[in-house]
Amino acid sequence: MRTTILDIQKLKRRGERIPMITAYDYTSAQIVDRAGIPMILVGDTLGMVVLGHPTTLPVTLDEMLHHIKSVVRGSAQAMVIGDLPFLTYTTVDQAVHSAGRILQEAGAQAVKLEGGAAVVPVVRRLVELGIPVMGHLGFTPQSVNQMGTRVQGKRANSARQLIADAHALQQAGAFALVLELVPAQLAREITAQLRIPTIGIGAGPWCDGQVQVWHDFMGLFTDFVPRHAKRYAGLAETMTAALQEYMTEVRAGTFPTMEHSSSMDAGELQAALRQSDDPTTARKPTEGRQ
Repeated sequence: MRTTILDIQKLKRRGERIPMITAYDYTSAQIVDRAGIPMILVGDTLGMVVLGHPTTLPVTLDEMLHHIKSVVRGSAQAMVIGDLPFLTYTTVDQAVHSAGRILQEAGAQAVKLEGGAAVVPVVRRLVELGIPVMGHLGFTPQSVNQMGTRVQGKRANSARQLIADAHALQQAGAFALVLELVPAQLAREITAQLRIPTIGIGAGPWCDGQVQVWHDFMGLFTDFVPRHAKRYAGLAETMTAALQEYMTEVRAGTFPTMEHSSSMDAGELQAALRQSDDPTTARKPTEGRQ
């Protein structure tokens, strides 16, 4: 039985913190599900950590669907939330089409979109149609060309706008809200004011839950770790060492061994060799049509 939005909202009412993590493929989804994480976000961050783009902007809806499908197949208990990528919810009708595909074709249970007051009509309509929506405020990666990668809401006016946007999204029917790169004190205030859960990333310790990017969490990158991320493993180093050991064994001829191989009966091999050496068994060339 998958986690539902009602389960997530009950966790807030009980004061229980909510862990969420991103996943982008079948195998990682299996691992997340086995660990008992209640929510998986298939984020458009896949554009950066999987596809190698400098931002999330090039990610298409079809690419999102491809990855969401694999995560849904790899999980059985976690609620799977799919990001609506850049320029796929510019109008209410377009948003309904895009979000509908994420639920109908890919099998996700909810969608996430970025923005405040401007997306309220979209959120309201999606919720009316039975599509659960998670909001996203603060630093919104799809607006990186406008705002840069920096903390949002540090001044009174911008903080006041974030609070208003959070209430507007809740009123429109969003079931939860991601707060990214928001001052911890402001995130605490928003969390206290809202009935719906807040999920922080770079927003301090007082949100109702936290989300981390799989590749940051697992230490799959060695060149850069965001300030808001914590490496819980160092898989890049472990995988590099394993690959170097493999390369050494292949070059030395110590892998594979017969332990990693299949065998056949010696008599069968000899019979096959005798037959292949017999010129009378060789196939004659096919004659062309007359």
